[in-house]
Amino acid sequence: MPATPLPKPQEKAAANPSRGPLDALENASSAAILRVLRVTLHAGFALLLAVGMVRTLAVGGSLRWVWAATAVVLAAVYLAGTVLEKRHAEGRSGMDPRRYGLLWLSLVTALWVLLLAGSADFAWLAFPIFFLHLHLLPRRAALLTVGLMTAAVVASQWAVSGAPVPHAAAVVGPVLGAVFSVITGLAYAALYREAENQRRAADELRRTRQELARSQHQAGVLAERERLAREIHDTLAQGLSSIVLLGRAAGQSLAEGDAATAGGRLALVEQTAADNLAEARRFVRGLSSPQLDGSTLVEALDRLCRRTGTEAAAAGAQLRCRLEVDGEPQDIPQPARVALLRAAQASLANVREHARAANAVVSLAFLGSEVTMDVYDDGTGFDPEAAAGALDAADGSGFGLRSLRDRVAALNGTLAVESAPGEGTVVAIRLPVVDP
Repeated sequence: MPATPLPKPQEKAAANPSRGPLDALENASSAAILRVLRVTLHAGFALLLAVGMVRTLAVGGSLRWVWAATAVVLAAVYLAGTVLEKRHAEGRSGMDPRRYGLLWLSLVTALWVLLLAGSADFAWLAFPIFFLHLHLLPRRAALLTVGLMTAAVVASQWAVSGAPVPHAAAVVGPVLGAVFSVITGLAYAALYREAENQRRAADELRRTRQELARSQHQAGVLAERERLAREIHDTLAQGLSSIVLLGRAAGQSLAEGDAATAGGRLALVEQTAADNLAEARRFVRGLSSPQLDGSTLVEALDRLCRRTGTEAAAAGAQLRCRLEVDGEPQDIPQPARVALLRAAQASLANVREHARAANAVVSLAFLGSEVTMDVYDDGTGFDPEAAAGALDAADGSGFGLRSLRDRVAALNGTLAVESAPGEGTVVAIRLPVVDP
């Protein structure tokens, strides 16, 4: 098979017409089109001024250098105004040249009239100046000045021709040019307003995005703080509380001369500290509880019940804690496993520290699409309504219950606390899970 010849550059351009400058201009934004129009206007002014100056010098005359100098002054005034306006638009100048816009326009127009009086070759500079009047003056004032300038151009052409009556072309040409300039100037003004509206809309969108990003960042910071607060309360705070109680019990045993009991309690202190260190290292990385690594939720809860009884006994309390499982254990999502384990930890810590209970039961039930867990104790109980008012106490009391409610609510579950003074307490949790 013969090789396909590579297309020539001309064929590439024909196959890709969108790369041409005209097609690029068609697809450009309003701001880009305005920039092109402004550059074209300035280039046209410079070209027409240069042509008038060259023709004036070529024709001769005693005042040709005067008109040439006047043209140079006009060029300098025009260039100074456009440069100052561009620097201000780009934010590189603190002076606002718009305050001097009318003065600048008057000076440009006066210099042009002076040049027109000296040579009709500068008549065609009127067309770029038309756009300046239409852009800087109110509409009625701009139409009046455009009409007067058009009459001046017609008069200059009539004076050059020397005819008793101006030729039709000398009238029709400037008038049509003025009409075209007015229409184009109005279109430019409409395009300018559209570009300004787009710029303001873009600025507003940018500010809205920045505010949204800030609010999302703040929400993320608050959510992370809540997560760390829950983890610290349910792990480190409870572990440190156990260490304090066990340390006091060990000190009491040493004071009584019972070194063996003190050693056992210090061993529990060391084990509790090691467990909490592992918890701290894991939750700062956003991982699950190490008590669930390589074990099921049932096994983790069983170890928790046994450790609760051991720590209570080491602290001198008689608390029997056991786990009851109803239904066939199933594999539930990790967030639900962590939430149930944390709930059991917080509830049993409250039982050990506050309830003065003799028995505690953790009842776990697998119900297919749901899993429930009840933590019951036969301790002193409390008034749930009175406890609800202490959730924001200065000493942090009540944070465990609020943290537990937030954790369960985040998984679309429900939590209920039933208690009364002298009648024990039941913490009931229900979580939806996926049935495997």
